[in-house]
Amino acid sequence: MQNDDTYDLETLAVRAGIHRSQFNEHSEAMYLTSSFVFENAAQAAARFSGAEPGNIYSRFTNPTVTAMQERLAALEGAEACVATASGMSAIVATVMALLKAGDHVVCASGVFGATVQLFNTIFSRFGVQTTFVDGGDPAEWERAMTPATRLLFLETPSNPLTEVLDIAALASLARKRGALLAVDNCFCSPALQKPLELGADLVIHSATKYLDGQGRVMGGAVLGRKDLITDAVFPFQRTAGFTLSAFNAWVIMKGLETLAIRMEAQSRNALGLAQWLEGHPGIERVMYPGLASHPQHDLAMRQQKTGGAVVSFIVKGGREDAWRVIDATRLLSITANLGDTKTTITHPSTTTHGRISAEARARAGITEGLVRVAVGLESLKNLCADLERGLKA
Repeated sequence: MQNDDTYDLETLAVRAGIHRSQFNEHSEAMYLTSSFVFENAAQAAARFSGAEPGNIYSRFTNPTVTAMQERLAALEGAEACVATASGMSAIVATVMALLKAGDHVVCASGVFGATVQLFNTIFSRFGVQTTFVDGGDPAEWERAMTPATRLLFLETPSNPLTEVLDIAALASLARKRGALLAVDNCFCSPALQKPLELGADLVIHSATKYLDGQGRVMGGAVLGRKDLITDAVFPFQRTAGFTLSAFNAWVIMKGLETLAIRMEAQSRNALGLAQWLEGHPGIERVMYPGLASHPQHDLAMRQQKTGGAVVSFIVKGGREDAWRVIDATRLLSITANLGDTKTTITHPSTTTHGRISAEARARAGITEGLVRVAVGLESLKNLCADLERGLKA
């Protein structure tokens, strides 16, 4: 079903990836097993060699995980998907499977703080060097590329400033220079944005966020063409074991069923909140792609279905006043996670981006007055009233 383009995303979200057992269950089964039994020694040998398809060991083959991979691939329009234990492990699997010592990466400076750490500190130990660029200008990406550049990496919208990057333009640049383009689609999910349709080679997900949608489990995924995913990322995953558990895969799979309606409702709430904040005297600036005032609003409306569910804003007065706003909330959850049906609020400079250098934060535009709100499904009126407590002060 994942290859049938006659079905819409909402249909694929509840129907793709279903393989019923002999019991003919209606809800997807959960296979909590570490290993699988073979009919005989010959079958075991055939499975291990790859001559016969089938499950072997849940570190890399499990029916529940396979079902989740197929469903997500159907939603993204990908040929293949490998699920991982977290979003960060999805990035690690991608880089370790597709790059080698001496290769070069160009990465948007506005990516998630842990992603900056990963490229800047961890991968460099293994000989993969990274140049960070301000993502908005494709010409700057091209200037940063070298003959050794093998990967362009970006988030759009970015975390937490919601900067929107031109996927199609960067995909064209990557093809011209013989590199791959990987897009972290965490903020939008396939319900709002399809990077592969815009020319990207790879899509990265932290399934912990909107794919689960209720803040329950950790998970990640890498999607793209079979030659990249099945032939390269999967063999790495098989050996390295960045395994998504069957239970987590089942939870994410059930979350995908409501992805479209959640993203629509949360985006509607986010737009309303952004509009309210934009008119508030205590706010210096609001960053939300759905606002006409957003620098990349037109681009966002071309490559996204809505503005998404994340709103960032700068409180007048710096860190002390930003913390005052956060601490005054009674309804919003003070936590760095996002993608939940419950609205969350955090201070990026001291949480999600607290481990990167002050210089890197400044380069990314993450100021002390910045607050990020990931909007959930509560009443918009109640969310505004909760934020007003701190903004009044």
